[in-house]
Amino acid sequence: MEKEFCEKIKVEAQPERIDFIDNIKKEKEETIYHCNICGKSFSGKDSLTTHKDIHTGEKPHHCDVCGKSFSAIGSLNTHKRIHTGEKPYLCNICGKSFSQVGHLITHKRIHTGEKPYHCDICGKSFSEKGVLKKHKYIHTGDKPYLCDVCGKSFSQQGILTKHKRTHTGEKPYHCDVCGKSFSASGNLLKHKHIHMRDKPYCCDVCDKSFSQRHSLAAHICIHTGKNPFDSDIHGKLFNETSHLSKHKSLQTAGKLYHCDICGRSFSQSSNLVTHKHTHTGEKPYPCDICGKSFSLSVNLTTHKRIHSGEKPYHCDICGKSFSAINNLIKHKHIHIRDKPYRCDICDKSFSQRHSLAAHICIHTGKNPFDSDIHGKLFNETSHLSKHKSLQTAEKLYHCDICGRSFSQSGNLTTHKHIHTGDKPYPCEICGKSFSQSGNLAIHKRMHTGEKPYPCDICGKSFSLRGNLTTHKRVHSGDKPYHCDICGKSFSANGNLITHKHIHIGERETIPL
Repeated sequence: MEKEFCEKIKVEAQPERIDFIDNIKKEKEETIYHCNICGKSFSGKDSLTTHKDIHTGEKPHHCDVCGKSFSAIGSLNTHKRIHTGEKPYLCNICGKSFSQVGHLITHKRIHTGEKPYHCDICGKSFSEKGVLKKHKYIHTGDKPYLCDVCGKSFSQQGILTKHKRTHTGEKPYHCDVCGKSFSASGNLLKHKHIHMRDKPYCCDVCDKSFSQRHSLAAHICIHTGKNPFDSDIHGKLFNETSHLSKHKSLQTAGKLYHCDICGRSFSQSSNLVTHKHTHTGEKPYPCDICGKSFSLSVNLTTHKRIHSGEKPYHCDICGKSFSAINNLIKHKHIHIRDKPYRCDICDKSFSQRHSLAAHICIHTGKNPFDSDIHGKLFNETSHLSKHKSLQTAEKLYHCDICGRSFSQSGNLTTHKHIHTGDKPYPCEICGKSFSQSGNLAIHKRMHTGEKPYPCDICGKSFSLRGNLTTHKRVHSGDKPYHCDICGKSFSANGNLITHKHIHIGERETIPL
């Protein structure tokens, strides 16, 4: 009887106990912990405590290997895997391991093709949330990462980090074969192809192999007769899809910023500010070594390499290095023999547009780009534009000795050296002094043997740009200097002067 009573009580009490436990769980689940600073909610008290460290800046968890601190114990545990090399999260498809579960989840989308993050503007999808965020900057034009040295802005933190190395000179990526250092990991990877002769990009027409994709793309032009990537906006050609995509985004982006002088429009305010320098003649980027000023920060960066000797652009075919990327592009035409610019009169082809422009002078009798200011001739539109901006810019700086006027104060300072005889730029090798920093830079090439101006047709290099210009006339056949007595033409002004002695009866004697 007593046993039955006990069992009865036990049986009857069991449902009440279950209800009691469920109620505790329910109450626990319904308990929400709110952050009194930002209002974010958490289901656990510990999660709220960890979250608050973000606001207080407190990092109570320290790595006993490197001393780095973290606000959450989980972040510390993840960090420690850098030191131990532990990668506990394994991909069951390809076997690759990861130190964080989030990296494994993202990696698996390569196999599944899943792209769960969608752009609400253009509909493009991405496998990572961070990549979507970066993509949206194309539409907004937002550049939230600012360089605290020169003020230039960037859309990605990584690009800003790379940019800062142009100021610091830092080169953290080292070649383990020859010890050469690089500021970007991509440049190191390209460089390594020189040592291992790896050429993974193969032409399916002639089976020729290349170490880089863009070299293959340029090579394909030989077979097709044109660049493989054609813009459907206005027919402009590109030899890489990334360049085409960037071009399209610039063309389709809203151009909200208008120049009140010439009416030209820009998609970004910074581009408008830079453009206005062509009207004002302003050059806000001075070189802290020689004092020369530039209208664009990128031109200053390139200029500084004259002083530092840095040549960060390397030819992946022969290994030759250049201080400016456009010089590398011109150089590569020597290897691929690509001549996309064709004369429509005689069908002769050229590797560069300005070489074609110079060649056309043979048929037309004059340079194709004529200044409407005072008739001066140019063989490139960029040279004509630069000339016009100099002529139209207001000349506010006057020489108090001879009265000559200048549009920039730096030019006036340089000019005054003629009157004072001042030569503030001494050569630290031989002691010779110069009135202009540019003349010193040219002089130094006598000591260093540097010849920074290569001919894109035959590869010969020159220490002076003028000598290169004169040399190119050997290839183009251009003879712009004419004798006003007999009409004979010459490729160099010095040859014309020598020739004129025939008419005036003078002969230069060579001293014994």
